[in-house]
Amino acid sequence: MNWQEIRGNWVLVPRHPVGIIHFLGGAFVATVPHLTYRWLLEHLAAKGYVVIATPFVNTLDHIAIAKNVLINFDRTLERLQESGEIRKIYLPTYGIGHSMGCKLHLLIGSLFSVQRAGNILISFNNFTANEAIPLVEQLNSQLNSQLDIEFTPTPAETNQIVRESYQIRRNLLIRFNKDTLDQSTDLTRILQKLFPDMITTQTLSGNHTTPLGQDIKWQPGTSFSPFDALGQWLKQEVYRDLNQLKEVMLFWLNPLS
Repeated sequence: MNWQEIRGNWVLVPRHPVGIIHFLGGAFVATVPHLTYRWLLEHLAAKGYVVIATPFVNTLDHIAIAKNVLINFDRTLERLQESGEIRKIYLPTYGIGHSMGCKLHLLIGSLFSVQRAGNILISFNNFTANEAIPLVEQLNSQLNSQLDIEFTPTPAETNQIVRESYQIRRNLLIRFNKDTLDQSTDLTRILQKLFPDMITTQTLSGNHTTPLGQDIKWQPGTSFSPFDALGQWLKQEVYRDLNQLKEVMLFWLNPLS
């Protein structure tokens, strides 16, 4: 199973698909999701999920980004069905987002008509532009606040949009115990008021970059040194957090598996 680039998306198609995943990564690492999230996405595909990872470049207009990534996803799915790589039968479609990717899936599920069996929202981040991009704060200061540069929608507007319009009933929210950037607490409250019995939350070991973990191919030397011991320990730590994340996601996607 190899990565394919189809209409600007990076795609993995297993032999016998059981579902479809639309993946959106975090700001600044979402341009090459098949590389930055390779380990996690390839393991999901190995369990039968078609992975369509849509790259995007972060701008201030997050509604426009959400619209564009949804259009790209739909076009790629249509191409896969036309080519016969995916049969035109019903397969549940899930949105999975990390950090800013969560915000985009929330906007997609609020502002556009989509069919989703659920969303997995990992390390939700809803910072202001000043908090997310230090350069913006500097620019605002130089302009003496005559022009306030901010994301569209703002964090407060995003929360209001979700309160009023979010349509995806089943959601898994994942945060990490060492993640200082996570803002999923307020989002959890909002979603639990919308769908009280359909929201699952998990706090896992790790930090904001845990989903970006990769395969560490550590080969000890001819004599096992303290440096080799450190390398093995790091490998075990990375795999422990990654495997826990993967297993929690797979169980939520298919509790009967």
